[in-house]
Amino acid sequence: MPSYLIVHPRDQRRDDVRIDGDDLTLTFQAGWAVLTDTHGICFAIPSGQGASIQRIDQPAEPADTASTLNK
Repeated sequence: MPSYLIVHPRDQRRDDVRIDGDDLTLTFQAGWAVLTDTHGICFAIPSGQGASIQRIDQPAEPADTASTLNK
């Protein structure tokens, strides 16, 4: 499940935002960064605002080594 962290410049004094969800897609359209999922637009931010967008991937769950060794 992808997540995105939107970090605003400090001088704007805005809260950073984390967007989580299944099937999130980030696109850039006419000067906007747009996050969508299967239901439509989740979040949109103008490019001139100076925010950075970072994708955060969840770490993969480790394989069950005990069951692997017993095979």
